[in-house]
Amino acid sequence: MTIDWRYTVQDGLGILSVAGHLGPDAVRRFSGAVGWALARGTGPVVVDLTELRGWSAEGQLAITDAARRLVAAGRALELAAIPADGSLVPTGDCPPIPVHADLTAALAAARPTGPLGDAGDEGGEQQEWRTTGWPRGEDAGRSGR
Repeated sequence: MTIDWRYTVQDGLGILSVAGHLGPDAVRRFSGAVGWALARGTGPVVVDLTELRGWSAEGQLAITDAARRLVAAGRALELAAIPADGSLVPTGDCPPIPVHADLTAALAAARPTGPLGDAGDEGGEQQEWRTTGWPRGEDAGRSGR
């Protein structure tokens, strides 16, 4: 079992949404998605786990590795809606990873006084990439495979 992902950039904030199960078979694909985010943005990255069905210890290590990669590039990682089956247990050398109850809370924390207000989508250019298996709620975007 693997994951699908969608990466959206708007007004300097990246949102990496992940669907599926982040287990040993999906770690490489998740790492690739983080690489995609590193190459296509400059600000913080919120990893939205709303559609994630669960994660293994290897999946959790992939999250902490992503936090280290982003910090090394001068960026931050935050999590939204971690799976109910466990909490993130970062390794001792991991940078702090803020965890938010859901994506709305993560966006509010990332943009507390920004010009976007509650709408979040007005006034800025948005780009989106996704895997071909990403659940289609909207048809905009580019394939990220």
